[in-house]
Amino acid sequence: MLPRPLRLAAVRDENARTRTFIFDAAIDAAPGQFAMLWLPGLDEKPFSLLDTDPVSFAIAAVGPFTRALHRLSVGDTVWLRGPFGTPFALTGDDHVLVGGGYGVAPLLLLARQALAKGNRVRTVIGARTAGELLLVDATRAAGATVAVTTEDGSAGDRGRVTDVVGRWLADDRPATLYACGPHGMLAALRDQAGSAGVPSQLSWEAYMRCGIGICGSCEHDGMLLCADGPVLCAG
Repeated sequence: MLPRPLRLAAVRDENARTRTFIFDAAIDAAPGQFAMLWLPGLDEKPFSLLDTDPVSFAIAAVGPFTRALHRLSVGDTVWLRGPFGTPFALTGDDHVLVGGGYGVAPLLLLARQALAKGNRVRTVIGARTAGELLLVDATRAAGATVAVTTEDGSAGDRGRVTDVVGRWLADDRPATLYACGPHGMLAALRDQAGSAGVPSQLSWEAYMRCGIGICGSCEHDGMLLCADGPVLCAG
């Protein structure tokens, strides 16, 4: 798949380090899939899709490539390959979505699809501090029930997303749990959901270079996350 040029149409700040990039194009993709963004002469990196029409990504400035993206202006060109990967698949009509840190981005698109079908959507968004929370207002505006946790207690409940998920699984079990975030969080949620008998779909982050299962850089538990994932089912 050859890269295609996209023009940056708008930029929106989400928090101190994260900015949403909105391009002047649409893409045929599903929630949980990712695309490779290329800046010629610098590098190419994978990012989960925040939206498909227009193509949008929420990206934190955490390294040389992402800091270069943050220096772009409206009208500049970025090259895109994709979409790639196995997406989330809505199962049942009562869903719990869990996003930790930057993992919230692909879940907003999933929430909108479920809500458009008339499904029930409860979302837990967690971060270390209030300043690192992402897409809370956008998820509420979409129509989902949203609970917030921060590790320092500066917003929402003090603690971790697993605390809220534990209560929800005990009191009112959903049909399916979906999550994206740090590996430790995903492993804990997989165990929680498995103990409660709730199927889970977890999006595992990894360093992906080729995006098509050739280079092997994203191996995880014997699978290549770019081709076999990033969304893996359990339960």
